[in-house]
Amino acid sequence: MKIYITKDYDELSRKAALIIQAQILQKPESVLGLATGSSPLGIYGFLTGWAQSGDLDFSQVRTVNLDEYYGLSGDDSQSYRRFMQTNLFSKVNIKPENTYIPNGLEKDDIQECARYEKLIYSLGGIDLQLLGIGNNGHIGFNEPSDEFTAETHKQPLTQSTIDANKRFFAREEDVPRFAYTMGIGTIMRSKKILLIASGKTKAEAVKLMISGPITPRNPASVLRLHGDVVVIADAEAGALLK
Repeated sequence: MKIYITKDYDELSRKAALIIQAQILQKPESVLGLATGSSPLGIYGFLTGWAQSGDLDFSQVRTVNLDEYYGLSGDDSQSYRRFMQTNLFSKVNIKPENTYIPNGLEKDDIQECARYEKLIYSLGGIDLQLLGIGNNGHIGFNEPSDEFTAETHKQPLTQSTIDANKRFFAREEDVPRFAYTMGIGTIMRSKKILLIASGKTKAEAVKLMISGPITPRNPASVLRLHGDVVVIADAEAGALLK
């Protein structure tokens, strides 16, 4: 695990974006695992800027997103499909048919999760997976639990995650209580993992990820068992690291 501490969020975003850019330049048909939320917005800003200036080509890239809210259509303003369309896909020359996100409207979770796992396998696996980290150590929507979940699944969201996401909704009761998410095993099969963390509220989670016990009660801790992980934290998120 390589760990970088940057002075601020902008430096974090640029450093992470450069790693993704290098992946695309080295393998134009890369399969990128993408994340949503506020943390990767700066990264997507750099990537879209480089794409629009002609310095980065997404025409052969395939993407698979970590998760999607259960019960929301891709057209919903709070869906992760809409988030990706607004912040990345509509701004670069990626082919719409090469962007994949779980179907939040599929009520048969066993069928949808099996479909998504088969899809990732058919693409040859994920070359680079981008992750954020939750205040409670979750990655994707893999919440603290008694065991690591192997594959894509329907995940009930904890109250702390609901509280963290309610700022995006008009009312707390509008926040979905379930999500489809890649499992820990799905994430760990990625060839390379890039995790970013920004802000003082992530400091304890970053510390426990790196120096705490490896346990499903702290899902991000499992990343220490992967052979190629880069962690980039800004000064606030990395404040508790020695």
